[in-house]
Amino acid sequence: MDSSTSSPTPAEAYAAARRRDRYPQLARFAAEMAFEFDDFQVQGCEALEGGHGVLVCAPTGAGKTVVGEFAVHLALAEGRKCFYTTPIKALSNQKYADLVRRYGSDAVGLLTGDTSINGGAQIVVMTTEVLRNMLYAGSTTLDELGYVVMDEIHYLADRFRGAVWEEVILHLPEYVRVVGLSATVSNAEEFGEWLVEVRGDTTVVVDEHRPVPLWQHMVVGGRLLDLFAGEHADTGEAKINPRLLRKVEDTARAHAPAGLRGRGRRGAPPRGPRYRPPSRTEVVGRLDHAGLLPAIVFIFSRAGCDAAVSQCVRSGLRLNGPDEVEQVRRIVDERTADLPHGDLSVLGYWEWREGLEQGIAAHHAGLLPAFKETVEELFVRGLVKVVFATETLALGINMPARTVVLERLVKYNGEAHVDLTPGEYTQLTGRAGRRGIDVEGHAVVVWQPGVDPRQVAGLASTRTYPLRSSFRPGYNMAVNLVGRFGAAKGRELLEQSFAQFQADRSVVGLSRRVERNEEALRGYAEAVTGDVDEVLGYLAQRRKVSEREKELARQNTSAKRVQTARSLEKLRKGDVIAVPSGRRAGLAVVIDPGVDQFDEPRPVVITEDRWSGALSLSDFPAPVEPLGRLKLPKHVELRSPKTRRDIASALRETGLRPPRRQRWRSDANSDPELAELRRELRAHPVHGMADREANLRWMERHQRLTAENEQLKRKVAATTHSLARSFDRIRRLLSQRGYLGENGDDVTEHGRLLSRLYSESDLLAAECIRQRLWNGLPPAELAAVVSTLVYEARRDSAAESKLPSGPVADAWRETVRVWTDLVDDERAHRLDRTREPDAGFAWPVYRWARGESLEKVLTAAEVNGQELSAGDFVRWSRQVIDLLEQIRDVLGRDHAVGGAAAKASRLLRRGVVAAGEV
Repeated sequence: MDSSTSSPTPAEAYAAARRRDRYPQLARFAAEMAFEFDDFQVQGCEALEGGHGVLVCAPTGAGKTVVGEFAVHLALAEGRKCFYTTPIKALSNQKYADLVRRYGSDAVGLLTGDTSINGGAQIVVMTTEVLRNMLYAGSTTLDELGYVVMDEIHYLADRFRGAVWEEVILHLPEYVRVVGLSATVSNAEEFGEWLVEVRGDTTVVVDEHRPVPLWQHMVVGGRLLDLFAGEHADTGEAKINPRLLRKVEDTARAHAPAGLRGRGRRGAPPRGPRYRPPSRTEVVGRLDHAGLLPAIVFIFSRAGCDAAVSQCVRSGLRLNGPDEVEQVRRIVDERTADLPHGDLSVLGYWEWREGLEQGIAAHHAGLLPAFKETVEELFVRGLVKVVFATETLALGINMPARTVVLERLVKYNGEAHVDLTPGEYTQLTGRAGRRGIDVEGHAVVVWQPGVDPRQVAGLASTRTYPLRSSFRPGYNMAVNLVGRFGAAKGRELLEQSFAQFQADRSVVGLSRRVERNEEALRGYAEAVTGDVDEVLGYLAQRRKVSEREKELARQNTSAKRVQTARSLEKLRKGDVIAVPSGRRAGLAVVIDPGVDQFDEPRPVVITEDRWSGALSLSDFPAPVEPLGRLKLPKHVELRSPKTRRDIASALRETGLRPPRRQRWRSDANSDPELAELRRELRAHPVHGMADREANLRWMERHQRLTAENEQLKRKVAATTHSLARSFDRIRRLLSQRGYLGENGDDVTEHGRLLSRLYSESDLLAAECIRQRLWNGLPPAELAAVVSTLVYEARRDSAAESKLPSGPVADAWRETVRVWTDLVDDERAHRLDRTREPDAGFAWPVYRWARGESLEKVLTAAEVNGQELSAGDFVRWSRQVIDLLEQIRDVLGRDHAVGGAAAKASRLLRRGVVAAGEV
């Protein structure tokens, strides 16, 4: 009988009873679930009920959120609050809906910056930034807080937003228990040790087992083949499928790589046709035939995702039956009811809806939020069978699939095309395999020329993904630290960050290397038989001699080059010269001196072996002297083989022969300074030492190692207290600009304004407000100028940023002037510079604030060569609204700028921008 279905032994029953007695809340919570908990889930929940903080690291889809949801259960049972934080609004919305279904809308709230629902509830879901802002503001909402769940806590490695996670961990009251939920990282224990150091007792739970096994495949020429033969990739010992290797080799041999088509050289075998990978429709059809849908196909391009949907829809691919189509229509109608009917066409609504009805959709940041949320719901319900997505879908949204397909193993990171890392590959393919639905998941890589199955195997089997902190102090953080704790305590808090924790650990290794090197240096010094200082003095003298010789050689080379150039300039048509070396060595006749066309003379010649072309200075190591002359016709046709043959023959018949190669004589021996240095070297006491060279070798090693050690010591000094030193530099700049007191120990009135501005360009915004650059701007104009501090183009665009004339252009110029001054100060204080304002969104947001239709706004952007999708427009508009409302809250509605900001945010919050907000 299967042990999983057999009755428990008396010992097992007794242990279970003891566990229920010891962890009663876990027993009640587990009883509400429809599945048995895995060991790591039990371990995490038990630690939490036992009064510990918890860090749970487990693969995507393993069910680590169970531990977070148990924190919610405990908070409700204890009459305390629980904040459930997520890195992105979409995940917050999803978790809010989950918790409302379980506990009811009265018990659960949602705070995401642009959405506020029941913020005083016992359970509140929020983005991590919202909690950070609460902590700095000392919000009363924090009263009775017992638990904070930090979902996707590995986000603290994010270079742009990662600092927020560490700020929250450091600033939460000690009595709050933190539940960290992370993807599998190889340094979980290190992260856990830091949590113990800053939060107290924390249990680290690591589980690398996937509850649904993941099988790896490749599609080659329309065939789906296993990547590994016989064993699962998770063993780390699986061998690559030999059938796959043969198929790849045969396919690569039969097709020319991209860009190498065309006729081969004479005698070379003809190249085959260019390889064409299977179409997206073929790939989806192959997956459908193999029973591997639903699938997520990752394409690292928004346009590529949209094009893939269009291709599949045009092909007539239908993955939904009539009943499913009806369900899709009903859900789409419900989800898009708030969208203005007049905007549906410009939003591409009808094409999008047609794809959904056929079971096909795209998912990327350029989609309208309502469209993305609809796709997510339909996919979870099984009504969308294929989603073509960018990697943003891998960042926490709960959209598991049976299969994940990667079209390429290269992505654009905003600066260059780079290979996927093992961590990124695991994050993407981790979506494959739905727990409780699929017995196994599947990862599929579409083969392209140049892709080696061994490369894919390396990505699939590598298990080292270290978590690296990206924490750095900023202006807003600095004034808040000084305001809440004072400068000294603020420095201490920064010293407690995970970033400094990791830096200090690296210092330990560096310090050990320094110690080992110093021990070796002592050994080198002991090996010297003579006086160490005298040997070092002799080495220094020898180095002076060597440096003078090199200097003279450089001067000699330069002089020789000048003389050679002059000799080439004197050549005339018909001169016979000798090319001393290289492929053109031998006699040559000058056809054209080539002194008028180039900075350096490049004589055109014909050689005795009939070659014609231009020579350069590099062909002549010494000045050139004509050996004789050859009478040439007035016009020489170099392209004519007969002409070249006749001239080469005449050249050979002259009987001239190249002279012996002349050595260029150096005048180093006549240099008085070098002569004196050599005399001093010979007079040195060490010069006549019997074992001189052996001693010098020991001392040379000593000097090299000393230089290496000095470099290591500088690195240690730069790493130790690095964040605190950066904090001090920021404080000096803020004091200089009046945001902190003279000694950087107290916050001024301007500093209090800065402390409530949470933006990448926080200090620039504060400076513009302080210098009254935006006073008098009407609401629409203010929105346009504020957008320049928020917007950042996705990539370098050829389109020139245009601004509304008048007040907007004037305020923009002044804003850029302030930014320029600020960057100068940042450079002087050795700080990272504030991002340059970007006017690329000013016209669209200005038009929208003035009441123009979405169609006009997007059409105008397109006419100006700007790539702006409806989803991008909504996302950037909401970010402008967020900063405007911060300005409103900081200055108050009675202030000229605060009042204009309040009106501007109201003008922007309409139509598609407001759709879906609560």
